[in-house]
Amino acid sequence: MSQDMPDSLIPYDEIVQEALRAVVGRVLGEVEAAGGVLPGGHHFYITFKTHAPGVQLRQDLKERFPDEMTIVLQNKFWGLKVGDTGFSVGLSFNQRPAELIIPFAAITAFVDPAVDFGLQFQAAATEVDPPVVDEPDEGTPPAVVAEDGSNVVTVDFGRKK
Repeated sequence: MSQDMPDSLIPYDEIVQEALRAVVGRVLGEVEAAGGVLPGGHHFYITFKTHAPGVQLRQDLKERFPDEMTIVLQNKFWGLKVGDTGFSVGLSFNQRPAELIIPFAAITAFVDPAVDFGLQFQAAATEVDPPVVDEPDEGTPPAVVAEDGSNVVTVDFGRKK
């Protein structure tokens, strides 16, 4: 094989990211179908880009979390509604209720610590503004399984430079 492989005309990275985000939608959809009750000790940490297209949350939360925010779905959440492109949920912040609308494309991490499962996503340039980075990423492999034996899967499709 040659070092000068042409760029794929098939957007594999986008297809894989979309499929993995569908896992999040299916899991949340099952919780919604169960009346918002999480089975057993399951609970979720969901990290998302606060300024991604389609994200809706109170202005004070956007100011407090200008880039990313992690929410926890465990005991006190309500109104979970899951659609084809995202979900909405009610949570309290400083004793004030808030409804959040989060597109699946804005999610950067999904973790269920009860079963040591997690997914991490790379935000595509079309989804959010690229983060400011001091040094470029040096060739991260496409998939990395955590060395601690957890089920966290990192998907990083680096762009050719």
